[in-house]
Amino acid sequence: MSSNLAYPTPIMEPHGSFSVRKMQYKAIFIDIDDTLLDYIPCCRAAFEAALPEHPEYFDLFFEISGRLFSEAKHGKYTIAEVMDLYPQQFIAAIGYPESAVDPFKHAFRAAWGTTHTLVPGAKEMLETLHQKGYRLFAASNSFGHLQRARLEKAGILPYFEDTYISMDIGYDKPDIRFYQEALRRCGLQPNEVLMIGDSMTTDVIGAQNAGIDARFFDRKKDDLYALIADL
Repeated sequence: MSSNLAYPTPIMEPHGSFSVRKMQYKAIFIDIDDTLLDYIPCCRAAFEAALPEHPEYFDLFFEISGRLFSEAKHGKYTIAEVMDLYPQQFIAAIGYPESAVDPFKHAFRAAWGTTHTLVPGAKEMLETLHQKGYRLFAASNSFGHLQRARLEKAGILPYFEDTYISMDIGYDKPDIRFYQEALRRCGLQPNEVLMIGDSMTTDVIGAQNAGIDARFFDRKKDDLYALIADL
Protein backbone atom coordinates (compact mmCIF):
# COMPACT_ATOMS: atom_id res chain seq x y z
CA MET A 1 0.00 0.00 0.00
CA SER A 2 1.66 3.20 -1.09
CA SER A 3 1.27 6.50 0.76
CA ASN A 4 1.25 10.12 -0.32
CA LEU A 5 4.13 11.41 1.81
CA ALA A 6 4.99 14.73 0.15
CA TYR A 7 5.08 16.70 3.38
CA PRO A 8 4.77 20.49 3.50
CA THR A 9 6.70 22.46 6.12
CA PRO A 10 4.37 23.23 9.04
CA ILE A 11 4.12 26.88 10.07
CA MET A 12 4.88 27.52 13.71
CA GLU A 13 3.08 30.16 15.74
CA PRO A 14 5.16 32.12 18.31
CA HIS A 15 3.83 30.06 21.25
CA GLY A 16 4.88 26.81 19.58
CA SER A 17 1.64 25.23 18.41
CA PHE A 18 0.90 24.72 14.75
CA SER A 19 -0.96 27.46 12.99
CA VAL A 20 -4.63 27.04 12.21
CA ARG A 21 -7.03 29.32 10.40
CA LYS A 22 -9.13 31.37 12.78
CA MET A 23 -12.54 29.99 11.92
CA GLN A 24 -15.39 27.96 13.29
CA TYR A 25 -14.82 24.27 12.74
CA LYS A 26 -17.74 21.89 12.58
CA ALA A 27 -15.85 18.76 13.62
CA ILE A 28 -12.70 17.55 15.33
CA PHE A 29 -10.73 14.46 14.32
CA ILE A 30 -8.83 13.15 17.37
CA ASP A 31 -6.04 10.58 17.47
CA ILE A 32 -6.35 7.85 20.09
CA ASP A 33 -2.99 6.55 21.35
CA ASP A 34 -0.96 9.09 23.30
CA THR A 35 -3.65 11.69 22.68
CA LEU A 36 -6.63 10.13 24.46
CA LEU A 37 -5.25 6.83 25.80
CA ASP A 38 -1.83 6.54 27.42
CA TYR A 39 0.10 4.23 25.12
CA ILE A 40 2.97 2.97 27.29
CA PRO A 41 0.98 1.73 30.31
CA CYS A 42 -1.58 0.21 27.93
CA CYS A 43 1.16 -1.51 25.96
CA ARG A 44 2.85 -2.79 29.11
CA ALA A 45 -0.41 -4.16 30.49
CA ALA A 46 -1.16 -6.01 27.25
CA PHE A 47 2.39 -7.37 27.07
CA GLU A 48 2.38 -8.66 30.63
CA ALA A 49 -0.97 -10.35 30.02
CA ALA A 50 0.41 -12.03 26.89
CA LEU A 51 3.76 -13.07 28.40
CA PRO A 52 3.29 -12.98 32.19
CA GLU A 53 6.34 -15.13 32.88
CA HIS A 54 8.74 -12.55 31.41
CA PRO A 55 7.75 -8.94 32.21
CA GLU A 56 11.46 -8.03 31.96
CA TYR A 57 11.24 -8.45 28.17
CA PHE A 58 8.89 -5.49 27.81
CA ASP A 59 11.60 -2.97 26.96
CA LEU A 60 12.85 -5.16 24.11
CA PHE A 61 9.29 -5.63 22.84
CA PHE A 62 8.65 -1.90 23.04
CA GLU A 63 11.86 -1.11 21.14
CA ILE A 64 11.04 -3.56 18.33
CA SER A 65 7.42 -2.50 17.95
CA GLY A 66 8.31 1.20 18.22
CA ARG A 67 10.90 0.94 15.46
CA LEU A 68 8.48 -0.83 13.14
CA PHE A 69 5.66 1.63 13.79
CA SER A 70 8.08 4.50 13.13
CA GLU A 71 9.06 2.92 9.82
CA ALA A 72 5.37 2.52 8.95
CA LYS A 73 4.85 6.26 9.42
CA HIS A 74 7.31 6.82 6.60
CA GLY A 75 5.74 4.30 4.27
CA LYS A 76 8.07 1.32 4.65
CA TYR A 77 5.28 -0.90 5.98
CA THR A 78 1.53 -0.78 6.33
CA ILE A 79 0.05 -0.96 9.82
CA ALA A 80 -1.33 -4.40 8.96
CA GLU A 81 2.17 -5.57 8.10
CA VAL A 82 3.60 -4.15 11.32
CA MET A 83 0.94 -5.94 13.36
CA ASP A 84 2.36 -9.22 12.07
CA LEU A 85 6.03 -8.23 12.01
CA TYR A 86 6.59 -7.12 15.59
CA PRO A 87 5.42 -10.39 17.19
CA GLN A 88 7.60 -12.32 14.74
CA GLN A 89 10.69 -10.20 15.40
CA PHE A 90 10.16 -10.14 19.17
CA ILE A 91 9.67 -13.90 19.49
CA ALA A 92 12.80 -14.48 17.38
CA ALA A 93 14.76 -11.98 19.50
CA ILE A 94 14.03 -13.82 22.76
CA GLY A 95 14.85 -17.20 21.24
CA TYR A 96 11.38 -18.71 21.35
CA PRO A 97 10.33 -21.10 18.55
CA GLU A 98 8.36 -19.79 15.60
CA SER A 99 5.35 -21.73 16.87
CA ALA A 100 5.11 -19.23 19.75
CA VAL A 101 4.42 -16.27 17.42
CA ASP A 102 0.70 -16.76 16.85
CA PRO A 103 -0.21 -17.54 20.49
CA PHE A 104 1.69 -14.44 21.64
CA LYS A 105 0.19 -12.26 18.90
CA HIS A 106 -3.37 -13.33 19.64
CA ALA A 107 -2.92 -13.01 23.40
CA PHE A 108 -1.46 -9.53 23.03
CA ARG A 109 -4.25 -8.34 20.76
CA ALA A 110 -6.93 -9.73 23.05
CA ALA A 111 -5.37 -7.98 26.03
CA TRP A 112 -4.81 -4.77 24.05
CA GLY A 113 -8.54 -4.48 23.50
CA THR A 114 -9.04 -4.26 27.27
CA THR A 115 -6.46 -1.52 27.98
CA HIS A 116 -7.88 1.92 28.57
CA THR A 117 -5.63 4.18 30.67
CA LEU A 118 -6.65 7.76 29.88
CA VAL A 119 -4.24 10.60 29.16
CA PRO A 120 -4.81 13.25 31.85
CA GLY A 121 -7.43 15.75 30.71
CA ALA A 122 -8.71 13.60 27.83
CA LYS A 123 -12.24 13.13 29.12
CA GLU A 124 -12.50 16.77 30.16
CA MET A 125 -11.40 17.86 26.69
CA LEU A 126 -14.00 15.66 25.01
CA GLU A 127 -16.74 16.87 27.33
CA THR A 128 -15.84 20.49 26.60
CA LEU A 129 -15.82 19.96 22.83
CA HIS A 130 -19.11 18.06 23.06
CA GLN A 131 -20.73 20.83 25.10
CA LYS A 132 -19.57 23.37 22.49
CA GLY A 133 -21.37 21.42 19.79
CA TYR A 134 -18.48 19.97 17.82
CA ARG A 135 -18.93 16.70 15.98
CA LEU A 136 -16.20 14.37 17.26
CA PHE A 137 -14.48 11.56 15.35
CA ALA A 138 -11.65 9.29 16.48
CA ALA A 139 -8.87 8.88 13.88
CA SER A 140 -6.36 6.13 14.55
CA ASN A 141 -4.04 3.54 13.02
CA SER A 142 -5.01 0.10 14.32
CA PHE A 143 -7.79 -2.50 14.35
CA GLY A 144 -11.18 -0.87 14.51
CA HIS A 145 -12.83 -3.33 16.89
CA LEU A 146 -9.94 -3.14 19.35
CA GLN A 147 -9.78 0.65 19.40
CA ARG A 148 -13.54 0.96 19.84
CA ALA A 149 -13.42 -1.56 22.70
CA ARG A 150 -10.71 0.48 24.41
CA LEU A 151 -12.62 3.74 24.01
CA GLU A 152 -15.72 2.06 25.42
CA LYS A 153 -13.85 0.70 28.44
CA ALA A 154 -12.38 4.15 29.05
CA GLY A 155 -15.91 5.58 29.08
CA ILE A 156 -15.36 7.94 26.15
CA LEU A 157 -16.79 6.10 23.14
CA PRO A 158 -20.20 7.86 23.43
CA TYR A 159 -18.52 11.19 22.70
CA PHE A 160 -17.72 10.07 19.15
CA GLU A 161 -20.13 10.19 16.26
CA ASP A 162 -17.92 7.68 14.45
CA THR A 163 -14.46 6.12 14.58
CA TYR A 164 -12.10 6.20 11.61
CA ILE A 165 -9.56 3.43 12.12
CA SER A 166 -7.00 2.51 9.47
CA MET A 167 -7.88 -1.17 9.21
CA ASP A 168 -11.50 -0.19 8.54
CA ILE A 169 -10.73 2.80 6.30
CA GLY A 170 -8.30 0.84 4.10
CA TYR A 171 -5.45 3.34 4.37
CA ASP A 172 -3.07 4.32 7.18
CA LYS A 173 -2.37 7.80 8.46
CA PRO A 174 -0.54 9.83 7.11
CA ASP A 175 -1.77 8.66 3.69
CA ILE A 176 -3.89 11.47 2.27
CA ARG A 177 -6.49 8.87 1.30
CA PHE A 178 -7.15 8.08 4.98
CA TYR A 179 -8.19 11.68 5.55
CA GLN A 180 -10.10 11.93 2.27
CA GLU A 181 -12.13 8.83 3.15
CA ALA A 182 -12.79 10.15 6.66
CA LEU A 183 -14.04 13.42 5.16
CA ARG A 184 -16.24 11.54 2.73
CA ARG A 185 -17.77 9.48 5.53
CA CYS A 186 -18.61 12.47 7.71
CA GLY A 187 -19.73 14.63 4.77
CA LEU A 188 -17.48 17.57 5.57
CA GLN A 189 -14.99 19.71 3.68
CA PRO A 190 -11.33 19.93 4.79
CA ASN A 191 -11.73 23.50 6.04
CA GLU A 192 -14.56 22.42 8.35
CA VAL A 193 -12.38 20.00 10.33
CA LEU A 194 -9.52 20.26 12.82
CA MET A 195 -7.19 17.31 13.55
CA ILE A 196 -5.61 16.88 17.00
CA GLY A 197 -2.87 14.33 17.61
CA ASP A 198 0.53 13.57 19.09
CA SER A 199 2.34 12.57 15.89
CA MET A 200 3.94 15.24 13.71
CA THR A 201 4.01 12.85 10.77
CA THR A 202 0.72 10.98 10.88
CA ASP A 203 -1.54 13.54 12.55
CA VAL A 204 -0.25 17.02 11.75
CA ILE A 205 1.44 16.73 8.37
CA GLY A 206 -0.86 13.96 7.21
CA ALA A 207 -3.92 16.10 7.92
CA GLN A 208 -2.34 19.20 6.38
CA ASN A 209 -1.64 17.29 3.18
CA ALA A 210 -5.40 16.72 2.96
CA GLY A 211 -6.10 20.41 3.55
CA ILE A 212 -7.16 19.90 7.17
CA ASP A 213 -5.88 22.18 9.92
CA ALA A 214 -4.04 20.38 12.72
CA ARG A 215 -2.87 20.91 16.26
CA PHE A 216 0.10 19.01 17.63
CA PHE A 217 -0.27 17.59 21.12
CA ASP A 218 3.12 17.37 22.81
CA ARG A 219 2.72 15.05 25.81
CA LYS A 220 5.85 16.52 27.40
CA LYS A 221 4.58 20.08 27.67
CA ASP A 222 0.99 20.47 26.45
CA ASP A 223 -2.23 20.29 28.39
CA LEU A 224 -5.11 18.81 26.40
CA TYR A 225 -7.68 21.22 27.79
CA ALA A 226 -5.46 24.23 27.08
CA LEU A 227 -4.93 22.93 23.55
CA ILE A 228 -8.61 23.47 22.73
CA ALA A 229 -9.35 26.43 25.01
CA ASP A 230 -9.76 28.88 22.12
CA LEU A 231 -12.15 26.73 20.11
